[in-house]
Amino acid sequence: MLYRVITVVGGLVFVIVLFGLIWFFCKQFLLRQGVSEGVSDRATVLATWTFAGISVGMIFAVVGAFVLGPFAFYRTLQGQDVVVSGGAAIWWGFGIVALSLGITAAGFLGFLALVGAY
Repeated sequence: MLYRVITVVGGLVFVIVLFGLIWFFCKQFLLRQGVSEGVSDRATVLATWTFAGISVGMIFAVVGAFVLGPFAFYRTLQGQDVVVSGGAAIWWGFGIVALSLGITAAGFLGFLALVGAY
C-alpha cells in the first residue's frame, strides 16, 4: 500500500515537473523570438494551453498528445503577436511537447524503478 501512495505522490510531482518543463521551453522559445515584454506571463499562457492540449491528447492513446499539444501551442501563439510561420510554430510546439514528455517519462520511469514498482 505504501508503494501505491508513493507512486501516486510521485506521479503528481512529475505532472508538476512536466508543466514546469513546458513553461521553461515556452519561455526560451519566446526569448529566442525576440519577445521581451511580459515574457513570464506570456510563457505561462502558452504553457497552460499547450499542457491542456497534451492532457486532452493523452486520452486518445498518447499519440493525441503529440497532435493536440503542438496544435494548442500554435493556436495560442497566434494571439501572442510573435512573428513565426504556422509551420514553424507547429514544429516548435512538437519539439517542446516531445522534449518535455521525454524528460518527464524518463524521470518517472527511473522513479518507478527506484521504488520497485516494476
